[in-house]
Amino acid sequence: MSTDRLAGETPPGQEAAPATAEARTPDDAAGPGDTAAPEGAAAPGGGATGHEESAAAAGADAEAAGAEVAAAASGEEADAVGSGEESGAPSSAAESGTPASGADSANPGAADGSPAPGPETGTPSSGAETAAPASGAAANPGAGKANPPSGSAKATADALAAAVRAVESGERSAASFFNEAPRPARPAAPAAQPAKGGPQAGPTGPGPEVTRQRTAQETGGPVRPGGPEGGATGPAAAAPAATGPSPAPRPTVRALPGVEGVRQVLAAGGAPETLAEQTAELLGERAAEALSEDPWLLLGVPGVRPEQADGFARALLGPACGPGDERRALAMVGWLLEQAALAGHSALEAAALRAALAQRSVPDPDDALQAAIADGAVLVFQDAIDEPGGRARPAAGDDEEEQPVRVLLGLDRFAMAEESVADGLARLLNTFEAVAEPTRGTAPAEDGEAESDGATADGPGSGEATADEEASDEATTAGDPQVTDGDTPAESPATTAPHPARPSAAAWEAVAAAAPSPSAAELIRAAAHSGLVAHTGAEAARAEPAALIAAARSLGLRAFGATHTENGRRRLAAHLTDSAADGTATGSPDPAAAAVTVSGLLSGREGPGRDTDGALALDLLVVLDAPQLDLETAALLVESLTDGTRLVLSGDPGVLWSAGPGRLFADLLAARFCPQVASRTPDFGPIGELVSGIGIGELSQVEAPGKEVVIVPVRDAGEAVHRTVQLVADSVPRAFGVPADHTQVITVGHGGAAGTRALNAALKERLNPGPGRFGGFDPGDRVAYAPAPGRTVPGTVTGADAAGLHLDCDGSALVVPREQVGTGAVRHGWALTAHQAAGTRWPAAVVVLPGDATGGLTRAWVYTAFSRGERHLSVVQGADQALARAVAEVPVKERTTRLRSLLQQSVQGGEEPTAAD
Repeated sequence: MSTDRLAGETPPGQEAAPATAEARTPDDAAGPGDTAAPEGAAAPGGGATGHEESAAAAGADAEAAGAEVAAAASGEEADAVGSGEESGAPSSAAESGTPASGADSANPGAADGSPAPGPETGTPSSGAETAAPASGAAANPGAGKANPPSGSAKATADALAAAVRAVESGERSAASFFNEAPRPARPAAPAAQPAKGGPQAGPTGPGPEVTRQRTAQETGGPVRPGGPEGGATGPAAAAPAATGPSPAPRPTVRALPGVEGVRQVLAAGGAPETLAEQTAELLGERAAEALSEDPWLLLGVPGVRPEQADGFARALLGPACGPGDERRALAMVGWLLEQAALAGHSALEAAALRAALAQRSVPDPDDALQAAIADGAVLVFQDAIDEPGGRARPAAGDDEEEQPVRVLLGLDRFAMAEESVADGLARLLNTFEAVAEPTRGTAPAEDGEAESDGATADGPGSGEATADEEASDEATTAGDPQVTDGDTPAESPATTAPHPARPSAAAWEAVAAAAPSPSAAELIRAAAHSGLVAHTGAEAARAEPAALIAAARSLGLRAFGATHTENGRRRLAAHLTDSAADGTATGSPDPAAAAVTVSGLLSGREGPGRDTDGALALDLLVVLDAPQLDLETAALLVESLTDGTRLVLSGDPGVLWSAGPGRLFADLLAARFCPQVASRTPDFGPIGELVSGIGIGELSQVEAPGKEVVIVPVRDAGEAVHRTVQLVADSVPRAFGVPADHTQVITVGHGGAAGTRALNAALKERLNPGPGRFGGFDPGDRVAYAPAPGRTVPGTVTGADAAGLHLDCDGSALVVPREQVGTGAVRHGWALTAHQAAGTRWPAAVVVLPGDATGGLTRAWVYTAFSRGERHLSVVQGADQALARAVAEVPVKERTTRLRSLLQQSVQGGEEPTAAD
């Protein structure tokens, strides 16, 4: 089997965590003739669509921009799981904060099937209708028009009065009411458009599109990529009239209300009726009617491929259906951008999207993009092209040559998430009140003593801060009835927490001097003087954020550490307990209580809870495993932090990026947006030495006298499976005393002769044979459960009943509903992919590298997989020299994102933050 990519770093269908159809990149696009349904997937008219197979193959068509088209091999599948792909994603993260950049906050439209955003709870500084020219985000053409539709005189007067109030309050500028073009009405059922000379060719060169586009402020609307006739941007160009004879009328489908109506429409089009609930949830109350009018809306359901949606549309529309139908083109644009997001991209270059549309037999990709932009389904951005040194050039003046830009297109929810993250990080930096230095000639304050002034002498708002703290001190002296004896700010209920403590500079310096290592001391000092800090380091460096949390809690701050997985939380808790054992006061009787997971913190199941304003009730948050943060989760997390909160993002830059869209940690480091602390604490032992070399592109032999690292050469995939089972069941338990259930197998992907499916089948037969009477599972089976995209929870099956499959996940009982089991949210877990294993470590790891999976190898993949074992690493090596080449020559599979540019724009003209070496 030939493997193409990892998810975000993975080949289609090979590297993905359950419930995340992970990562395909523009190089993975399928050719126009690739219309075969994936293995196990049912086309309309067949059985239920196989979720993980159909979405996986769909990812192969996500994007293409002048890249070679890879032929899909048998068994290459991504692991999209049920409705978890869409409904499980924290989409509210993108919608909870309205970015100040003015991204369109309206409903993205029914074309891509995305649900309407919920109520916005963004920061006060970012109005829903404010447009920031720096971001280049397209403003919603339909928001707050100065000239409302014709109506009564009273309605007109009310609208004008509202506009006047908006201008007077500063909510909107007067010019904004005159820069909005009316959105052209979209026909409900336009006739099919004939092909204009066949599919358009992709770009002729690999370079980014460099063009001079009019900005949204100049045109009064979103910037549109140039078309064949000079890039017409008017409504007429967005939807050209069809030529040719009128098609025959489609058969009428009188739909029933609710899910039954959707099931009826699906049956009429030959699609599996099992999709009815997902479709109804996606399209809303009038789902049946909407699906009858626009059959390609089915493409928004996870797991449905374009050829399946085309077959469904042909069955409903008959001769009225064609590849040039505007509804098809609109749905295809949204689908391609969704697939790009699964591949880790938050946006795509216009040239890449046009090429992908041409591959999907859209006759006029330019017209399709114009229509999608006019409909509001797609936003357009201009991203400055970086200088060779890696920094974006400052905006050109009137007398200078204009800076070249690349045109990016993306879905509004990812644009909002990216801009929300950028705004939130800037807010934390700007609202941070630096600790005051002690006055010369006076004795330094004791540890934990709050300063009398709230900011430095020349800091903004120092007078107000002083008054606030004096009032707080008076309230504390009088005795706050809500705070009981012995309570500390870290342990008090969220709604009754006292005014946050403000340790002095001398107090911070004292705890830094007592830090267990120089790198920990450097991190404590950086966090004392900045509201945002980036910390990099490998496994041994995790002790440094733990030292910071312990030090902050000893100063009376409400400090917590959040990890990606439960396994990571336990490791952080162990470090915090060690800090307490070393004599470091943590301000809490249970230092391990400061360790939480990101999901548990956001849901309220773990951590301090939220205050009366809905913000997380803490003063300092350290996020470990920061590379695993996707955009939407990061946006929700940052928006949950109140002004002045300290945020430390810590992680290993060598590991794989998140399963979802974005590369937050890498973009933050590249933008040099905040102080950076690089740990100088190495990982010791043979495994640490091997992984450290991989991190700098060197794969060398290491001395392993205790057989900590073992290389097992194999000739083919069959032998790889045999030797893997032998290692897990016999060799590792005998040589190291590590039982089979504490040894983790990691391979490149799910499909193939040595993928997770084949390995799990062989391991189950050897370790826990059984008929699989509970949806393919038996009591005692090791499983991997994906409760949300990008999250993998290891567990063991304990039984099943009408409620679902019962699991024991690290000592916690969990029941997975039957419908989730059926859609693939639970997999056997003896063997995982590297993305699934990220954030977790086991006593022993067996990494399987079959010869047919070498195309999916990157330095980041190898680094992640090899660093999962604590005491022992076995490498079943069938990749030969391809392994060394991947480590030396393929660092990572790039992603198209906007966060780095957004962060750089916010610091242009200012002094670049200092990076600690």
